[in-house]
Amino acid sequence: MPSSDSSAPSESFTHAAAELRTLDRDRYLSTLVLTGEHRNAVTALYAFSAEVAAIRERVSNPAPGEIRLQWWNDALDGQGHGELRQNPVADALLDTLERYAIPVGTLQRLLGARRFDLYDDPMPDLESFEGYAGETASTLYQLAAMVLNNGKPVEPGDAAGHLGVAHALIGHRRAFGVLARQGRIMLPWTIFAANGVEEREIFTGTESEGLAAALGQVADLAAEHLGKAETAIAGLPANLRPAFAPIAVLRAQLQQINNSPASLFAVPPDDPDWRKIARLSWWTFRNR
Repeated sequence: MPSSDSSAPSESFTHAAAELRTLDRDRYLSTLVLTGEHRNAVTALYAFSAEVAAIRERVSNPAPGEIRLQWWNDALDGQGHGELRQNPVADALLDTLERYAIPVGTLQRLLGARRFDLYDDPMPDLESFEGYAGETASTLYQLAAMVLNNGKPVEPGDAAGHLGVAHALIGHRRAFGVLARQGRIMLPWTIFAANGVEEREIFTGTESEGLAAALGQVADLAAEHLGKAETAIAGLPANLRPAFAPIAVLRAQLQQINNSPASLFAVPPDDPDWRKIARLSWWTFRNR
């Protein structure tokens, strides 16, 4: 449980917030609707996730990426404690784990799921994608809710589960063209295959009716999960709901994906920060 001074910012938490703002701006904006008592802790969890997600972009091949993932795994196991505290994000994370009794195994499973990012294998099927999303996105909603519950275990399973899958579907749909140019397919391959799409079409930026249909099905899946998440969130205690405020931004992003007339490989339009903050704030106000 957090101590009475947990809301007081330290250099490590300030650095974690700056890192999160750079690496995952939407999640950073979502922390702004949280109270000062819990904002630092959620920010530390999100900054850890953002740092791990960015490993692929910071290494030249999988080997150093594996080493970096192992470094974080060792950090969670408490190895090299003095050295770890010199890393501001790790320092903020370890403080959060201690204050809120966050289960280490949950974060270690996130690290395990992120190994997939280091390689160029396509995401095989929807079941695999949902598992990946569960460990990398749903987990963050679950832990954020735990922080808002003062470190006491909570069971927002359906809310966290469905919103995490929707978050991952929308995020990877938005990044579809960027990832395709890198030779990566992070959305379920079976959806593309069922619509007659071949890998070479994706990697060469070739549009087709089959590709449009496949990406449309991805959007439909995201909408389905958002709807289920919304129903589940409504049943949660009011003090936990701010952890799920990103649903307001995700709904807008999905609408922009569906309404965009641009190329299937183009990054869809997005709201400016001020509008996202307004959406997050209004949603939080209405769901108090």
